[in-house]
Amino acid sequence: MQIRKRWSGEIEAAGWGLMISGGDAAAGSAGYVAMEFLEGRVGNLVGGLALQQFGTMSNGKAHQVYEVVPGSGTGDLAGISGTLRLDVADGTHHYALSYELPTPAG
Repeated sequence: MQIRKRWSGEIEAAGWGLMISGGDAAAGSAGYVAMEFLEGRVGNLVGGLALQQFGTMSNGKAHQVYEVVPGSGTGDLAGISGTLRLDVADGTHHYALSYELPTPAG
């Protein structure tokens, strides 16, 4: 499945990627893997990054892992590393990106 997203808030970006899933989501048990690319702004930093996603749902309970792909940062985000946390409340997705950037030489 192709992914297209619009990120807003602390992350203002366009996102696109691919997802592969399997299982029986209607019964509450499934899994997926995805690669998503973001381009835009994180705080006051402009650039892009890729997120690698892994998720499972068992008996309706979701578990998801999002990691910044090493070497994927561009522009001000070059060298970025980190993870993304997703919380869903009342059908709305809330993301929190925890990241580090390399310390400038000098």
